[in-house]
Amino acid sequence: MNRSGCTPVNTLPTANWWADLRDRFWYLLPLKVVGISGFMWLFFIGYFHTLRSPQYPVFEMPRTSLDAWVPFQPEALLVYGSLWLYVGIAPGLLLRVRELVVYGLWAGALCSCGLLIFHFWPTAVPAPDVDVQTYPGFALLQGVDASGNACPSLHVATAVFNAIWVDRLLRTIRTPDPLRWANWLWVLAITWSTVAIRQHVVLDAIAGAALGTAIATASVWLSPWIGRRASDS
Repeated sequence: MNRSGCTPVNTLPTANWWADLRDRFWYLLPLKVVGISGFMWLFFIGYFHTLRSPQYPVFEMPRTSLDAWVPFQPEALLVYGSLWLYVGIAPGLLLRVRELVVYGLWAGALCSCGLLIFHFWPTAVPAPDVDVQTYPGFALLQGVDASGNACPSLHVATAVFNAIWVDRLLRTIRTPDPLRWANWLWVLAITWSTVAIRQHVVLDAIAGAALGTAIATASVWLSPWIGRRASDS
């Protein structure tokens, strides 16, 4: 037992970790796909409502010297778009309907905090220093994810929230360390991509990472049972 009264999770790799990952992925898969898709649909309703109907003057986020260090890289659009696959990993590894509901409530709390900030403090990014419309895919991006609702970056916030939970679950499953490292590299790449394609400035990304970390840390601490099998020790 540790000081919190919980039995610590053994994080040494086990021989059957791949079978555990596979079983978790297939378990309740249709429900997970429908639930994640429905969650995204509801989120975008609120997102576009706040984006198109700002109640207060829109504040333009400033660039910093750090922004100048990140060159425009149109190929980062693919990494940026990978978020929609990435956010399905943590719920995809859960074992029970109750866990999916609780995880969804925490994810909803994260998005609600972001939308509440956007309502009272609408923000936008400065005009990009390049003509992004000349690059394939960017016209579509501007149509579905305009440069408003900038700070905090919910793209980064949801990625960080998911990353912390994925790391928690991978440790529970006792996967080899390289899989956990790949998880953190993916979230870092998504964070970098938000600035590299000029959808956000560095301050947006930092604020998003802080929001995602705060909500994820609270959720992991208050829901330590999520993702564990009865045999975990």
